Amino acid sequence: QVRLVESGGGSVQAGGSLKLSCEGSGYSFTTYPSRRCAMGWYRQAPGKERELVSSIRWDGVTNTAHSVTGRFTVSQDNAKSMVYLQMNNLKIEDTAVYYCAADFRYSCERSLSFNYWGQGTQVTVSL
Repeated sequence: QVRLVESGGGSVQAGGSLKLSCEGSGYSFTTYPSRRCAMGWYRQAPGKERELVSSIRWDGVTNTAHSVTGRFTVSQDNAKSMVYLQMNNLKIEDTAVYYCAADFRYSCERSLSFNYWGQGTQVTVSL
């Protein structure tokens, strides 16, 4: 029904940049774009809980974690069923597995609820 596939992860030195991409597919996802309430990027570092990095609603409203504000930018291309995360000035503490998520349901609500997840892509930042 809904499949999310991330790409663009890798290893980079501190201060560098990476751009993550997430492609949504599946019959429901492509047939009912109005149900794409929001897309988001989460990350999980070793020994830590998964945390929201940034999200973007169907109307383009974004929400970004304080720790990455000014460095990371989320965007989407609805026509291509894609969502992106541009990461600049990467820090060692940004090292984590990054997951793409979708809030996909019949009726969108103000409160987001991500119910579909990708497999994740590793981002490693070193000195």
